[in-house]
Amino acid sequence: MKRDVEAPPESDRFADLPHPRETFALFGHEAAESELLDGFRRGKLPQAILIGGPEGIGKATLAWRLARFLLAHPDASRPEAASAESLFIAEEASVSRRMAALALPDLFLLRREWNEKTKKHFTEIRIEDVRRLIHLFQQSSGEGGWRVAIVDSVDDLNRSSANALLKLIEEPPARSLFLLVAHQPGRVLPTIRSRCRKLNLASLAEADVIAAIRALGAPWAEAKQETLAGAAAGAEGSVREALRLLDGDGVAFDAALRAMFARLPQVDWLAVHSLADRLAGRDNEQAYETFMSGLYRFLDSTVRTKAGEGASATSLAPYARAWERIGEAARETEVFNFDKRGLILQVFADLEEAAKGA
Repeated sequence: MKRDVEAPPESDRFADLPHPRETFALFGHEAAESELLDGFRRGKLPQAILIGGPEGIGKATLAWRLARFLLAHPDASRPEAASAESLFIAEEASVSRRMAALALPDLFLLRREWNEKTKKHFTEIRIEDVRRLIHLFQQSSGEGGWRVAIVDSVDDLNRSSANALLKLIEEPPARSLFLLVAHQPGRVLPTIRSRCRKLNLASLAEADVIAAIRALGAPWAEAKQETLAGAAAGAEGSVREALRLLDGDGVAFDAALRAMFARLPQVDWLAVHSLADRLAGRDNEQAYETFMSGLYRFLDSTVRTKAGEGASATSLAPYARAWERIGEAARETEVFNFDKRGLILQVFADLEEAAKGA
């Protein structure tokens, strides 16, 4: 299924890969899938589900898979729903084709929208985007079954849009389901978290990462097994990260970044300046995204490891502050098109300070 070439880019689509709504294979999350299917059959499906876990492990794929199943089989008592062994619906099914075209009246998608003026995506899900969703939910059901809203991702909500979404979740129409994809569920507005069933997905095993890449077909599936294995090993369970690493010198670049992070609080400022020059170019967007992804994975892994070792909240606070400062600086760099060199230098200054203060 190919998207319309004249349509604006989709913020929840990675590169030229199939969108999660166009993906029909699910790897590594069979237990979560069974739990959702069982809840539907028993009439115990909650009104809102927060699907959490690292980026690129299949959270959105699972959300679209559940939505597709509910819209295809709205009545759990029907034989086709009662006998189903998974949430799989075939690609050639009518609901699959209509979903791929976003032509289902009872399916709603909330994501960062395209800004025609700047020719970039907005950096957040705005309150006006949520208001459009609220308006749609106030209308009668188009086909008399479930109404499903997918938020990809809830991390992109600002405080105003998060509070607006909260009001809709608190008083949803009958037979409504909200599927909230969260890359950092712990940072989601607590009032939203408290009204959702939490479904946390684990990072994929390396074998599942490789299988997911091979399922994409050419050209990704044509990579040598040792190349795929190397990318999967460095991706920490994320298909998206593995695909980044497969691009050009991604594996070597990722290894160099890991070495720089591992030396903290020691910083090789000559290497940092060289890195900043490399990432500042207009043609190096992919390398910049790899850097930012690796940075957030490093912060997340560091905090998790230290917390698991019994570190106090006080000792973890410097990393939390660094995370906030870096996130804000990255957003400002994107919104105002600042030179990325300044951002890279600030990142390592913040990391140096955090590592010394932890």
